[in-house]
Amino acid sequence: MRGLSQPSVQGSGAMKKWGFIALHAAVAAAFIFLLQRFSLNASLESSLLWALTFAVCAAGLAYKQTIR
Repeated sequence: MRGLSQPSVQGSGAMKKWGFIALHAAVAAAFIFLLQRFSLNASLESSLLWALTFAVCAAGLAYKQTIR
């Protein structure tokens, strides 16, 4: 019976991993967007570009952390 329950545990672990990566990317993007747009008075296009860049970098770092 234990062998049957293990794949569901692995599946939920995978969902937690991808959820962590997505959350990390979203928080980084929101932070840099708000910083650029309102603190540094950057244009909307520039703020969005920086937010996308930081989101990709943050997702990459979070992914590297989950596979360690």
